[in-house]
Amino acid sequence: MRRSLVLTEETARHWFRAILPPRVKAELFDIPAESIWRLTAADVRGFASTYVAATAAILVFLM
Repeated sequence: MRRSLVLTEETARHWFRAILPPRVKAELFDIPAESIWRLTAADVRGFASTYVAATAAILVFLM
């Protein structure tokens, strides 16, 4: 069996997306880069709680 170099389509940017069938790719959507790097209140709260928990754990370990 001979396979071509490009399995399905050349417009897929990632090798895994290139091998997905079209019905699966229709459900995928691109996330804009600016929404990924947006800092939210949940991010700050998560960082603060992690920082406090790690500091408390280190202080308890050292005592």
